[in-house]
Amino acid sequence: MSSPSTLLRRGIEGLADVAQRPVLPGRPRPIVAVGAGAVVRDAHWPAYRRAGFSVACVHDVAIERARALAREFEVPVVAPTLAEAVARAPAGAVFDVAVPAGAIGAVLEQLPDGAAVLVQKPLGEDLRQARALVELCRRKRLLAAVNLQLRFAPCLMFARGLLERGALGALHDVEVRVTCDMPWQRWTFLTGIPRVEIVYHSIHYVDLVRSLLGEPSGVYCKSIKHPKQAQLASTRTAIVFDYGVSRRAIITTNHGHQFGPRHQESYVKLEGTEGSVRALLGVNLDYPRGRPDEVEYCVLGGGGEAAPEWLRAPLVGDWFPDAFIGTMASLMRHLDGETDELPTSVEDALRTMAVVEACYESSARGATPVSG
Repeated sequence: MSSPSTLLRRGIEGLADVAQRPVLPGRPRPIVAVGAGAVVRDAHWPAYRRAGFSVACVHDVAIERARALAREFEVPVVAPTLAEAVARAPAGAVFDVAVPAGAIGAVLEQLPDGAAVLVQKPLGEDLRQARALVELCRRKRLLAAVNLQLRFAPCLMFARGLLERGALGALHDVEVRVTCDMPWQRWTFLTGIPRVEIVYHSIHYVDLVRSLLGEPSGVYCKSIKHPKQAQLASTRTAIVFDYGVSRRAIITTNHGHQFGPRHQESYVKLEGTEGSVRALLGVNLDYPRGRPDEVEYCVLGGGGEAAPEWLRAPLVGDWFPDAFIGTMASLMRHLDGETDELPTSVEDALRTMAVVEACYESSARGATPVSG
């Protein structure tokens, strides 16, 4: 393992082999897409095209939307019903289910027993639904994962690589901060539902924190509405994770910052005893077009005599769409026995949903009253 001071001296050249791309399957499976909404157009299919994955068939309840997207991406079959999509699925296909959380169960029930399926997050709208979906997957023997793909963003794969090499020392601080003007109107199904921001957005950051620090003992949370977004539930959130007396993890989001780009923010920052990484997530700053992601790192010199220096590492891609390769690739590789790991399995996603549920419960309970 390279020492932190050696990594600092070698800079970018010495870190050129830190992985930013997931390992691709040796034999990619054909994909049957259930859902052709905005996230499929903006992220799923562009990612699959880059990875060389083939979408064989698509079904969406809005059939004209499915036909238009199929023409754009040269998908050969548009199925007017889910039953037809299942019937026309090639042998060994993976089902890519991207529907609103409340509709996931009805789709999974119609998939063949024993099928492989990647489910768009969240795994249900609440913990009760998530548990029911996991039980459904077990009953039907589905090999199922959830598209919690932020773990596979190139900038965060780089950060995790530094951590695994020991360059950061012991990780003790994780901070996520998002201040942006999110176009919630793109997702009409969010209007009027009781939960929005944490379960449909910050769940990515909750999942990332879990993947880095393990299971928290609890959370403190407050999630609130924005006065100009009356049709939506809460879109601004603060979450503090309880990891004991020496490790801090915090998520702060404000999706109603309507004052231009100058003071917008979108980053994940890791701090260890020997180094730090700051990853800019550009997609939030002009969704869905976004800005390019960036990653900087700082490793302390031996003995602490050298002044800290931040260096920028070149990236091979962005969270959107490149991270969407990782969740599908890991499922295909697990399906074919190339790896024992399935990082975003429904069982692991259930634990993320448990933290999300605790956030909503904490927010509902309110603050400790101030006496005196």
